[in-house]
Amino acid sequence: MTRQLLAFVCTAAFMTAAVPGSGAAQDAYPNQQIRIIVPFPAGGGTDITARLLGEQLRRALGQPIVVDNRTGASGMIGTLAAAKSPPDGYTLLVASGEMAVNPHLYKQMAYDWDKDLVPITLLVKVPNILVVNADVPAKSVQELIAYAKANPRKLTFSTSGVGNPQQLAGELLNKMAGLEIMHVPYKGAAPQLADVAGKHITMTFSSIAAALPFIESGKVKPIAVTSSARVSMMPNVPAVAEYPPLAGYELVNFFGFLGPARLPDPVLRKLNASAVQALQSADIATKLKAMGFEPAPMTSEQFRAFIRRESEKFAKIIIDADVKVEQ
Repeated sequence: MTRQLLAFVCTAAFMTAAVPGSGAAQDAYPNQQIRIIVPFPAGGGTDITARLLGEQLRRALGQPIVVDNRTGASGMIGTLAAAKSPPDGYTLLVASGEMAVNPHLYKQMAYDWDKDLVPITLLVKVPNILVVNADVPAKSVQELIAYAKANPRKLTFSTSGVGNPQQLAGELLNKMAGLEIMHVPYKGAAPQLADVAGKHITMTFSSIAAALPFIESGKVKPIAVTSSARVSMMPNVPAVAEYPPLAGYELVNFFGFLGPARLPDPVLRKLNASAVQALQSADIATKLKAMGFEPAPMTSEQFRAFIRRESEKFAKIIIDADVKVEQ
């Protein structure tokens, strides 16, 4: 073998070895700590879900998982940080339904979720529960609608902020039932529920976990959940959609698992498989359902289609109700 031919063979062998090397690095993923950004404060539903998921992923992937709460701007600060991170699988995101709402509320955004993020899997659907104060003479959706129509523009509903899925749930009820119940926004679940319990507000749309202590103490009455079907932890509370004139009613929040766009496909598939397996485990499913969350794992492609459908639904409600936020 000539010296030139030997040099060519050695070079080719090196290049051949180098190409699989990048694939091998992906196959070896992960080999360091993974960070999950949560764009909301610690202790909330999104944060708790991320931490439960993180513990399961730590076991499945064999690497430490750190939850990083990057709060502010209706979730947009943390979401932007995740979208602009390197697409290597070591910075990920657990976001809520706000990601599908915000594009219809804010004229200028620093990212486009559909272009800058890749959906990994839906984690949970989060129905709200409609509760009324103890003085409201209604025990069902039908009775509440009749009461609202008998008292036009006198009833109020509270939520934890303008433009969030709770307000959209109330506006959808107004639209479908032909009501004029006035929205009163609060800064958080505690005051929104306290004023319903104190009979200053007629009703509220709240997370089940936040409303449960008030329901158990008898300070508020549960009327219905906003999902299309009943929730496993409250089987005796009907869905709004069970009232025939509102058969198409459904509006839920959701928490999902995402990463930066251009995430390598092997990494994406590995994260999806690990997250789906985690959600199917009895341990995490029981804990999530105890908070009123409904595990709903799916493929990356299915999750993208889900976000797009929800975004279209939210957009219509926002336009119909003329929902606006201060910018």
